[in-house]
Amino acid sequence: MKKPTSKIRDEIAKLQEQLKAAETRDAERIGRIALKAGLGDIKIEEAELQAAFESLAKRFRGDQGNTTGGKKGAGDGIGSASTAVPAGTAQSGLGEA
Repeated sequence: MKKPTSKIRDEIAKLQEQLKAAETRDAERIGRIALKAGLGDIKIEEAELQAAFESLAKRFRGDQGNTTGGKKGAGDGIGSASTAVPAGTAQSGLGEA
């Protein structure tokens, strides 16, 4: 039996709300961790910080893929080898001397 389009639209709307709530929870969690690590005090361009996060995500994924999970995608030219964060740097909280 086929579902009517209105029912499918309702299900999509509910799933979009669930996705938005899940993304908000994830963002709040990551934000709290970043602040605890001292990233709130570091003066860094957003693109550079995003590239560092992408590098970190790759590290924890075991370099299993090139997807960033973001809306911009990996091919937006943001990352470079010079923006990689060495292990332990983000944990030290040393952003400014």
